Amino acid sequence: MGITVDIVANRSIVKVDGEMTIFQAADLKSELLLCLGQNNLREVEFDLSQVTEIDTSGVQLMLMLKHEAQKAEKTLAFTHHSQVVLDVIDILNLGGTLGDPLLLAA
Repeated sequence: MGITVDIVANRSIVKVDGEMTIFQAADLKSELLLCLGQNNLREVEFDLSQVTEIDTSGVQLMLMLKHEAQKAEKTLAFTHHSQVVLDVIDILNLGGTLGDPLLLAA
């Protein structure tokens, strides 16, 4: 699991690489919350293109980040969802809850 942060056009882009499962949840939670509050930028994007595995703990992290961003009056978007992330969002019917544009397979 790896996390990198880039600043592009007054937006923080956080790239998550690897697994978002119960085995990484505690470490991921603290790191992702740090990324969310790391700077004064109002827009944060979490790039999920390199997520290789996700379970309900990973989904809980996503929901928690949305909630914390809202409390901090920041705009948070999950982007470039990997296929495993899309599959879990589809199975759990969370597309509307997360509020990010998705392209789900028919």
